[in-house]
Amino acid sequence: MSQTNSISSKKISSAELNKIRQKKKILSLMRTHGHTSAPGLGEVLKISLPTCILLLNDLISSGHVKNFGTGESSGGRKPNLYGLPEDGFYVISCDFARYSANMVILDSYHKFVTPVIEVNTNIDDPQLVDKLYEAAQQLMADHNISDHKVFGIGVDMPGLINSKTGINYTIKDKKQQNIGRDLKQKFNKLVYVDNDARMHAYGEYHFGVAKDYKDAIIIHWSWGLGLGIFVNGELCSGKNGFAGELSHILMVDNGELCICGKRGCLETIASSNTIIRKIKQGFEDKEISTLIDRFEGHPELVTPEEVINAARQGDEFCISILNEIGAAMGKGLSFIIQLLNPEVIVLSGPLSKAKQYVLSPIQQSLNRYCLEKISESTILLISDMGDQSALLGTSEMIFQKVFTEINFT
Repeated sequence: MSQTNSISSKKISSAELNKIRQKKKILSLMRTHGHTSAPGLGEVLKISLPTCILLLNDLISSGHVKNFGTGESSGGRKPNLYGLPEDGFYVISCDFARYSANMVILDSYHKFVTPVIEVNTNIDDPQLVDKLYEAAQQLMADHNISDHKVFGIGVDMPGLINSKTGINYTIKDKKQQNIGRDLKQKFNKLVYVDNDARMHAYGEYHFGVAKDYKDAIIIHWSWGLGLGIFVNGELCSGKNGFAGELSHILMVDNGELCICGKRGCLETIASSNTIIRKIKQGFEDKEISTLIDRFEGHPELVTPEEVINAARQGDEFCISILNEIGAAMGKGLSFIIQLLNPEVIVLSGPLSKAKQYVLSPIQQSLNRYCLEKISESTILLISDMGDQSALLGTSEMIFQKVFTEINFT
């Protein structure tokens, strides 16, 4: 039986309910602030020291809290420090790429306690839920992690996703769109499902270069252009969870056909798809390029990463492609800057690794399309998190829910 199910229907006294709420607050404080003392907890929670110690002893007995010994003292008796045990709480985090998904198990300190494994699936795979369940079971078995210590699973994936209902409206088979419900039935645990770009952004905001800013725009730049919006420290999801669809802002009248069915979206001129399309055209036009020479007869083998590497080695054709998508991205960002006036914009994802080959044209576009007074205060940064931001962002979100919904009855 899941340990995070809502409180059972049996009658609970108001005193017992208050005790449960206080225990949840203690766990949440320990997760966010680390080891702390009973007097410190009592002061924050505004409860007496005896009451706090009683709650801590209950939590220690149930294995949810550990006594880590004495800490430093500013004078007088050294206080005991309490915290979450390293092996007390685990969650499964799953990040979908285009044709596969990465999965890992993390503890409450956001440490990867297993290797990241790849699952051969995609959002339209009819066996998606079964494959994720089998991979999770194998991961727990291989690393001796008890099922009862895994409190939830968080999944981020491409698509129009309502995180409140767990429905991904982009999944083609309507019977499979309620992925949150299906995962909950299979795992019998707390489940959280959200858009991959928002979870990349959530990871960047909590663990990356955006963590010191309140108003931030974070973009995962790859085959699509995923956008996470933070306003005064809060992730903005919109009414139905669809906020941040930067990819499908119309940029070119009667432009290239986009995967969404419209023409001329930003994704058609500033994404990995754009790079591959321009490379294929380069093969047809017999452009002078070391990359085209190297992949002669096999344009299908060229990846955006190969184009970025060729640009670093001085390939002018590849440099020009990156300059073009950078300029297009800059124009798209100019709308965001003028609408939201963010403190910082963070670029993450594979295309952000092009660095100066896209940053210079982005800045030129911002100079052209933005009012200087608005754009001059916005900082543009490149992520340093690699491919871990979504896994960490999803784990952070699911842990927040775990310590809100944990059941002590």
